[in-house]
Formats: sequence, structure tokens, C-alpha cells
Amino acid sequence: MTRRDTNFYYSFVILPDAQRRAIVAVWHFCRAVDDAVDEKAGAPGDPQRRAEAAAELARWRQELDACFAGRECATDQGRSLIVHVAKFGLPRRSFEDVIDGVGMDLDSRRYATFDDLRDYCLRVASAVGLICLDIFGARDEGSRQYAIDLGIALQLTNILRDLGRDLAGGRLYLPLEDLARFGVTEDDLRAGVVTAPIRALLDFESRRAREFYSRAAAELPKADARRLVAARIMSAIYFDLLERIERSDYGVFGETIRSPRWRKLLVAGRTWCVAKAGL
Repeated sequence: MTRRDTNFYYSFVILPDAQRRAIVAVWHFCRAVDDAVDEKAGAPGDPQRRAEAAAELARWRQELDACFAGRECATDQGRSLIVHVAKFGLPRRSFEDVIDGVGMDLDSRRYATFDDLRDYCLRVASAVGLICLDIFGARDEGSRQYAIDLGIALQLTNILRDLGRDLAGGRLYLPLEDLARFGVTEDDLRAGVVTAPIRALLDFESRRAREFYSRAAAELPKADARRLVAARIMSAIYFDLLERIERSDYGVFGETIRSPRWRKLLVAGRTWCVAKAGL
């Protein structure tokens, strides 16, 4: 899932109070599910830590059961979410997809093909977007495909940004077929030097992310364009981050690349004005 950064807050601060509270509750619930694996899974081959993470995910499934059954919840995240489930008609299947996707990190630390990675992105990112559609009040069926492709674009951007950090944690999300295509090995990536083959590989991954941003923009239904302004702001902020990664010559093996606060404010404000003007 997406890392803890301020992109989320810049995207949703413009929402009315009721929608913002619901989005925050969804985000914190999904974030806690992700932490259940990120913080407990440990290094590859550590069966005890894996078992602890699996048990933690099972507890979050129970918490989801409580939220949708209207029973008393055991966590702050569940107690915050439960009040919005019925109010906005949130889709349980999408929450289950998020938990299933996070669970993939217990075992699937490598992805052979992009189709395999796409399935992961659909669960951990696109599913969150589908949940948000009901909160935003999106009505056009085409908004679902917009949320799906935007989720993939955002997750691919995260994968590029966090490549070095994920490698240090024993995870590699770039498809192995892509590494083979450009003659790059995992050891090459761990060396942390952007060689010509690595640059070509990461440029390929960046162009793939750009393609999904373009798809999402083309799929945005006019009827829901203003309702989805928060999603459009997030898209613009993450696309700006992708461009920053490109301009850094893919310096993703050192300090995490981030956009400065003033830049996020500028991008968010510009996107909001465009949306309000109906452009």
C-alpha cells in the first residue's frame, strides 16, 4: 500500500466534513491492516514472525466482520469505521480484497509477470479507490474503471519510489520478467547504482505508470468529474512525484524522494481550481 506521507491529507482536506471523516476512517483501517504485515512479517524465512503477521491479519478480518455486522469493535480503527459503513453503503468485498492483498506480502515477495503484480495492485490500491467511490457519491459506472486504473498508477509510483527500501526489507515488486528483459539482476539492484540497464528498466516501469495515469484520465466520467476532485488531486500529486523520480535519474536507492509541501499545495490548488471550473 501507499506509505505514510502527506499526499493523502492534501487530497482529502477539500472534502465536506462527513466525507472527510469517512475517508480518514477507511484510510486508517486499511493502513492498520498493512502495518499488520509490514511491522510483523520480519525477514524472509522467519516462520514465527510470519505466523504472528498471519494471526494479526486474521484479527483484522474479525474486526471487519464486526464492522459490517454492527457489533462492538475491538480497535479504534474499527470503531471509527463502523459508523460510516451503513451511512455510505461501503462495499465489504473491497475491504476483503485489501486484506487479501496485504496477505500476499506474507509469501509473494517476488512477482514473475506484470499480470501477477497487477493482481496485487488491484487488491491493495484499486480496492481502496472503489471504497472511496461510495463516499465521494460517484454515480457513473465508468468511475469504477477510473478508480481501478488510478489505483494501479499510484501503486506503481510507490513501487518505484520505495524500490531501495523494499529491497532492504527482502521485497521486490518489479516483475522478474522485466528484470530479465533489461538484463538486470536483483544483485544489480541491491548494489544501489543506477547503471544504464537499470535506468532503462526503471524508465520502462515509469512509462507503464504513466500509461495507467493516462488511462484513468481518459476514463473519468464527466458526470462524476467534480465529485471525484479529491481523487484527481491525489492523481496530480502522485504524477508530480513520478516526474520528480524521473528527473532524479531514478535516484531511488538513497533517501526517499518526496515532493516538498509547497509543491503539493500548488498542485492540489491548481487541480481543485481546474475541477471547479469544469475543465
